[in-house]
Amino acid sequence: QVQVVESGGGLVQAGGSLRLSCAASGRTGGTFAMGWFRQAPGKEREFVAAIDWSGISRAYTDSVKGRFTISRDKAKNTVDLQMNSLEPEDTAVYYCAGALSLEGVQRQSRVNTWGKGTLVTVSS
Repeated sequence: QVQVVESGGGLVQAGGSLRLSCAASGRTGGTFAMGWFRQAPGKEREFVAAIDWSGISRAYTDSVKGRFTISRDKAKNTVDLQMNSLEPEDTAVYYCAGALSLEGVQRQSRVNTWGKGTLVTVSS
């Protein structure tokens, strides 16, 4: 089993930046891909960004392209989400996720592991 724990959430003004980190432990070998989802108040959880095991292939939802960057440190088993030019609409609980493939970690139904989430609040 793989466990993931998020950190780095907080309060930031619009236009500012935050960096989220996700630490994975357990059986993370093989082709374990990781990603981020978010759930805003009153809305369904949605995919944000994903990265494959090699750290080469990435995927983003359209609303964060050009503002968010996902990266991976295989030696440390961590995945970071650098969030720039934050907007109030980015306010949400952000969840780290893990799955067996890059395609899988973009779909909630195929995620094997979820973190407990970290809150990001962007004030206007």
